[in-house]
Amino acid sequence: MSIWWSLRLRRDAASVPLARRLLLGAMETAGVDPDISYDLSVALTEACANAVEHGGGAARHPSSEAYRVTAYLEGEKCRIEVADEGPGFPAAAGGRAHPPARPAPYDAEHGRGLCLIQELADHVHIDNKPGHSGAVVSFDKILKRRKGAPLMAV
Repeated sequence: MSIWWSLRLRRDAASVPLARRLLLGAMETAGVDPDISYDLSVALTEACANAVEHGGGAARHPSSEAYRVTAYLEGEKCRIEVADEGPGFPAAAGGRAHPPARPAPYDAEHGRGLCLIQELADHVHIDNKPGHSGAVVSFDKILKRRKGAPLMAV
């Protein structure tokens, strides 16, 4: 069984719950264990919140006011990708993106999202879009299914 969807969303806080609800609905339909669904929905929420807050370009053109969310449920794995049109992450030596490596203090209101995504997902890739402005955060998680789930991987 395979499910995928892609959304282009306005960089507005109201768009984040829409992406989360769509993901949770797809997970429910696919019979994914609720704990796994919850972990992925929190990680997605963090990635979308980052795109909303940091994903705008310096120039005010229409593409900088949107971000894209794509989710793939393929067999026993889910991959989610959130891409924005912002300035991206600062470049480190060799030109690779250099996202923050150290988590924010536990009581900080900002700066914990990427670390939270890394804790909740099995594999995380954070980089800048090649040849374009913007950041891409993608993460995978191995799925567990509920007993008696109507849709199973084949």
